[in-house]
Amino acid sequence: MRLSRYFLPVLKETPAEAQIVSHRYMLRAGMIKQAQAGIYSWLPLGFKVLKNIENIVHEEQQRAGHIPLLMPTLQSADLWRESGRYEAYGEEMLRITDRHGRDMLYGPTNEELVTDIFRSYVRSYKDLPLTLYHVQWKFRDEIRPRFGVMRGREFYMKDGYNFDLTKEDALHAYNRHLVSYLRTYERMGLQAIPMRADGGPIGGDYTHEFLVLAETGESEVFYDSEITDLTFGDRAIDYDSVEQCQAVLEEFTSRYARTDETHDEAVFAQVPEERRRTARGIEVGQIFYFGTKYSEAMGALVQGPDGKQVPVHMGSHGIGVSRLLGAIIEASHDEKGIIWPEGVTPFHCGIVNLKQGDAEADAACEALYASIHALGLEALYDDTTERAGGKFATMDLIGLPWRITVGPRGLKNGVVEVTCRRTGESEEMPPEAAVLKIAQIYGKAK
Repeated sequence: MRLSRYFLPVLKETPAEAQIVSHRYMLRAGMIKQAQAGIYSWLPLGFKVLKNIENIVHEEQQRAGHIPLLMPTLQSADLWRESGRYEAYGEEMLRITDRHGRDMLYGPTNEELVTDIFRSYVRSYKDLPLTLYHVQWKFRDEIRPRFGVMRGREFYMKDGYNFDLTKEDALHAYNRHLVSYLRTYERMGLQAIPMRADGGPIGGDYTHEFLVLAETGESEVFYDSEITDLTFGDRAIDYDSVEQCQAVLEEFTSRYARTDETHDEAVFAQVPEERRRTARGIEVGQIFYFGTKYSEAMGALVQGPDGKQVPVHMGSHGIGVSRLLGAIIEASHDEKGIIWPEGVTPFHCGIVNLKQGDAEADAACEALYASIHALGLEALYDDTTERAGGKFATMDLIGLPWRITVGPRGLKNGVVEVTCRRTGESEEMPPEAAVLKIAQIYGKAK
């Protein structure tokens, strides 16, 4: 993309309503615009990152054997009355009456709707296990929406639902989701710690939240510092293996890590003092096992091996896709702007032409731009007539992880400058070497 043709309404000043880093930078970088309290339009740069995050979520869900579908944003109130949650959910639910007087709601979550889908088509234990998921907009009418996309009213969320014959099978699904979430977050450059949590209005005795440590986190968290040394890495996991998934669960949850809602001071005191940590955390996902809570209430039954009808065991598993964008910025920024991890960056690199209109500089930039595109990568080429300082400030603000700077002086020596946004380190090299370096970073080198 050429910056002269792109819609990137960057702001030099920080809007007064922005209270935390992610909100400030998302507004300044032209990623979002507030439509009304807690509801945002996603502008092109923000939308690109949102879709990159969503794509990673899809890839890891399907790697784990989970099946995508798409459910509507509006749901029938009758389904929620069946489960007993329509009145119990509270004022966060946006209730609607259509022109025919039918009670509806804008879905805050989808347990009822997916259970209705399941009970309509699945009759036998032979069709289990089954996990269905979608990525869809949700609405919860927060009394005080704030912090931009971190606590909005409308948000983009992956929610998945497993259906299993037994509790043991459902707990394997729980473990499978934990593994897939660890992979998902690490691919985004995040360390998200699974912490024992409260079931809230969804319910369930088994539940973990995934939290990213950040000063602006809404939750106080208590943990054993050993857990921050754990990484999932590139290890191969057989998602059908109960033993392998259970081993990962034990590895990542055996050390103390809890939110303030479930914190137990007596248990925490058993952690060696030098390893006890208190911090703030941003919730970016949660997994639940809630047994037969919804299947019994809504008649989601299957015929078991003995021919008897039994309610299925269920769980739900959510990732805040739009919230993740804010969490990544909170965890990865400096005083100049955002620093995108390579896995989610809106463009793989930026190209800055220091002297637009100079024939040699223009030709070199065009060649770089074409070569990077030929690799299947995207570059944002600043081909505007803005001064060099303004171009660098924009690139730093929007946070592309790599920048190639082209100018007449360097070209006389046959080199361009490649800069790492995270470290600030620059290296001069021939244009061909710069393309090869970008290719190697993103695994595109031949």
